[in-house]
Amino acid sequence: MAQVEATTERIISADAEKVFDALADYENTRAKLLPEHFSEYEVREGGDGEGTLVHWKLQATSKRIRDCLLEVTEPTDGQLVEKDRNSSMVTTWTVTPAGEGKSKVVVTSVWNGAGGIGGFFERTFAPKGLARIYDAELDKLAHEVEK
Repeated sequence: MAQVEATTERIISADAEKVFDALADYENTRAKLLPEHFSEYEVREGGDGEGTLVHWKLQATSKRIRDCLLEVTEPTDGQLVEKDRNSSMVTTWTVTPAGEGKSKVVVTSVWNGAGGIGGFFERTFAPKGLARIYDAELDKLAHEVEK
């Protein structure tokens, strides 16, 4: 099993603190940022960054649905880490200042991929598909915080 990684990033015209606060607000804002690939969103504990436990289903393809139960931590300033209790997937959101009134958001997901031919296709196509999903989420994030 090889590790698979998907990364995307965006410059957003809003202060890093405002962007981070929107991402960390699982109780209200975060659900509004999710594109149609996500369903059954539910905050089970917490709701604001560190200590949050959130559930959703992620339909990456027509046949591939992940049932995710994510524990949220904030290991450093400007960073949210979502560890899935149901798989090896770990998603890290990093928000840093990028000039006056702007911020850079980088989202990276890593997981242990399948072996064999299925693993080859997963390593080849999954990162691009997941990056498209995160691009849609970053579009909604920019729209939310640039108001």
